[in-house]
Amino acid sequence: MVVLYEVQPDSRSDIDTELPIRRTSARLKTVGAKKYTVSPSPTKKRKAPISSKSGRVEKIRTINTDRLEECAGAENSAAGSDPSEKSDTGRVEKKQRIRKVQFKEDAEVATHGSEAAVADSTAYTKVIETLRTFNKHYLHFIQEEENRCARQKSEEKKNVKNSKSKEEENRCARQKSKEKKSVKKDSKSKKKDKSEDCAKKASKRPDLKAITEMMNTGAILYTEKIIGAFPGIDVGHQFFSRAEMVVVGFHNHWLNGIDYIGKTASAGRKTSMNLTGYNLPLAISIVLSGQYEDDVDNCEDVVYTGQGGNDLLGNKRQISDQVLKRGNLGLKNCMEQSVPIRVVRGHKCENSYVKKVYTYDGLYTVVKYWAEKGVSGFTVYKFRLKRVEGQPSMTTKEVCFTRGRIPKSISEIRGMVCEDITRGLESIPIPVTNLVDDPPIMPPGFIYIKDMKISKNISVPEIAPSGCKCKGTCTDHTSCACAKLNGGDFPYVHREGGRLVAAKGVVFECGPNCGCGPKCVNRTSQSGPRFRLEIFRTPKKGWGVRSWDYIPSGSPICEYIGLLRKTDDLDPAADNSYVFDIDCLQTMKGMDGRESRLRDVSLPSYLQKVGEDATESVPFCIDAGKTGNFARFINHSCQPNLFVQCMLNEHHDISLARIMLIAADNIPPLKELTYDYGYALDSVMDAEGNVKQMACYCGAEECRKRLY
Repeated sequence: MVVLYEVQPDSRSDIDTELPIRRTSARLKTVGAKKYTVSPSPTKKRKAPISSKSGRVEKIRTINTDRLEECAGAENSAAGSDPSEKSDTGRVEKKQRIRKVQFKEDAEVATHGSEAAVADSTAYTKVIETLRTFNKHYLHFIQEEENRCARQKSEEKKNVKNSKSKEEENRCARQKSKEKKSVKKDSKSKKKDKSEDCAKKASKRPDLKAITEMMNTGAILYTEKIIGAFPGIDVGHQFFSRAEMVVVGFHNHWLNGIDYIGKTASAGRKTSMNLTGYNLPLAISIVLSGQYEDDVDNCEDVVYTGQGGNDLLGNKRQISDQVLKRGNLGLKNCMEQSVPIRVVRGHKCENSYVKKVYTYDGLYTVVKYWAEKGVSGFTVYKFRLKRVEGQPSMTTKEVCFTRGRIPKSISEIRGMVCEDITRGLESIPIPVTNLVDDPPIMPPGFIYIKDMKISKNISVPEIAPSGCKCKGTCTDHTSCACAKLNGGDFPYVHREGGRLVAAKGVVFECGPNCGCGPKCVNRTSQSGPRFRLEIFRTPKKGWGVRSWDYIPSGSPICEYIGLLRKTDDLDPAADNSYVFDIDCLQTMKGMDGRESRLRDVSLPSYLQKVGEDATESVPFCIDAGKTGNFARFINHSCQPNLFVQCMLNEHHDISLARIMLIAADNIPPLKELTYDYGYALDSVMDAEGNVKQMACYCGAEECRKRLY
């Protein structure tokens, strides 16, 4: 069922601007690094912070007597009555007060979101690229593990078939049973087996393998530990695992809750990090994830249980006394020397492979510490931390714990103008909201379609490829014909419903003549949308699309659907802002400055011949102006979280490839979905041949300020 919406006049004047010509499958390298400004409004000049080689953000400081006395009063009022909190007097107190002012100004620098103290304007880009590199390695090692399991299953089946008799199987079973009993009786053997089992499990963990790979290749972003504000990470940033924090350098251990600079830091490191004269160790960050039974978290005020003595099996019980050393001593030294600490909170998330997401909630200071008997009767150290004032409001308590901003059902949506724009065509309803216009309006009239429409003058190949001979699902990449077309391996892994391992020039999915069924991993993009999405009105960009769910990187979002047309049939004078060029072959060949993505794709001989004869002319396009799906509403961004992937399954005509949008990052709920339209700057002309320009409002840190 399709519905034609009545066309209504658009009440927003900012949409009545000249629109770009056509979208393309790859961003052009020739314009990717350029930045332009469009009539910037006058703003107050701000002194840029200075970044040291270690990456730590610093600021030129001016310390006066009034500020010292003010800090001294605050420090005295925050001090506890415990004897362990007493500090020396005189010169030491004055030195600490000076340091408190210095680190307080460091904290102030980190409190204004986009105004974070990052001297390097590419700090955000570096974080994004580092996390993408990690996700690529992570998915690669998942793929290796899945292949290993597939080989193991295949070998087990062969062993069962080749077994001489059932008696042999029973004998093996009895032998295993005896081994289990002997393990239970012998406590030493039990510990040994458990350690071996842990080692096996660790060897299978793709996140740890990805960390190791990035360490070996020098891909860790910041190898020196950073105190206070972190370049490229604002309050509210979410990590999908501790491993992501490690590869960025934000929290340098994938298991410990306290990250600290140890006593053994060399004199050179102390100098480079401006720590000369400080007592080490110093804590730099903590992770609150519910691993300790004595933790108390009131958001702005935290009572944190120190490290050590916890049952690592995960039952959160103390099994021994804690001692004041390593991270615990680092927290104590932070209190005495007024050093701020980054606080990260972990909370449940089914989409994360560790079933948690970690949110950075800002800088805290340690105001008190003490030792006491814990719930389990063992000595634990407690640290009271208070959040530094003036920082952006916390998102953890508002979004991730109570889901306050994300509706539980369609009936709870604010500003809803349509419950389901697809009218039941998609398996998951897609509502439309408008909190911008008064009165609220629907998107201008168009027909929502689920499948591609084809112009009468286009002939799509009717003979499908021969396909693979797999049964049920494709599991053996060494024998699957479709896997061979993809360079010898499957392009997807099974995790989270199917994730693309890496961007390719083209992905060959299983087609109608393949022996596998619809649940085959190599049909992932053919399953339709699987996330709860919403089309919403934006103040300056027209309509946009966002998700209510966490979207893991590599997840297919949707196919760009519309009317398949010949590009020569387009009217240059018409509004072609929803036209997408099928320029997959040109992208694979890196023509006209496109970003080549041929990678390890093994093209059939007939496609290689087509590639040799390819020109810069793009014969076909998809016009979603009057008919299309929700992909037409996805906006442009200079730092997008989606990328374009060309795919083939029903035929192998590369000029008629399917256009898929894939998640480039782990995308949190309510984050707008965007991709790079790939327009070349100064490429749009008016009727008189003059260059037309259009401002970009994507809001990205690395925005080029112009769409074209």
